[in-house]
Amino acid sequence: MSHIDEKKALKEYQNEVLTTAKKTMNSNDVDYVAEDLRSPCTQEIAVFRAFAELVAQNDSDVVVVDTAPTGHTLLLLNSTQSYAQEVAHTSGSVPQAVVNLLPRLQDPDQTEIVMVTLPEATPVYESMRLDDDLKRASLAHTWWVVNQSMLATQTTDPCLLARVQSEVKWIDQVKELSNNHFAVMQWQPNYEKTLLTV
Repeated sequence: MSHIDEKKALKEYQNEVLTTAKKTMNSNDVDYVAEDLRSPCTQEIAVFRAFAELVAQNDSDVVVVDTAPTGHTLLLLNSTQSYAQEVAHTSGSVPQAVVNLLPRLQDPDQTEIVMVTLPEATPVYESMRLDDDLKRASLAHTWWVVNQSMLATQTTDPCLLARVQSEVKWIDQVKELSNNHFAVMQWQPNYEKTLLTV
């Protein structure tokens, strides 16, 4: 399992940009670049580049990126051109991995995004918003997974049956949204432990 160390990625990126700047710029311009590298977007650029390089590696048949269904994540995935322009502005060169990332993510032969949600209102609505954003970004996404379903356990416990009934609406919603391309995973008492051992 790969992990991007954000602090390390940031430091490496800052060092790379400053080393390049010192080759062609005077000290005032280098100071300006150093100041610019302290802006919040610099860390995003550094992490984005590390992500692009990770995806570009050819040592895996499958790369799985597990991330929350937030606009921030989609922004990183969908803003390759903006990041490329910003990288070019600060360092003068854009890594090929960054240039290739969005076309690779948009190619359904290379990328598939699986939407994972819970059978509850808020997670389904969040996933629906992400679904719309992914469509606008032309990012492939066919399959959905409904996780931690009490319905899938086939419980007969009278108390839990109320929970089962509340899930039906949201599972039906996912069924419709996914055009019947979905799976329902049953609730497990040791879910966190299962995730770590799989």
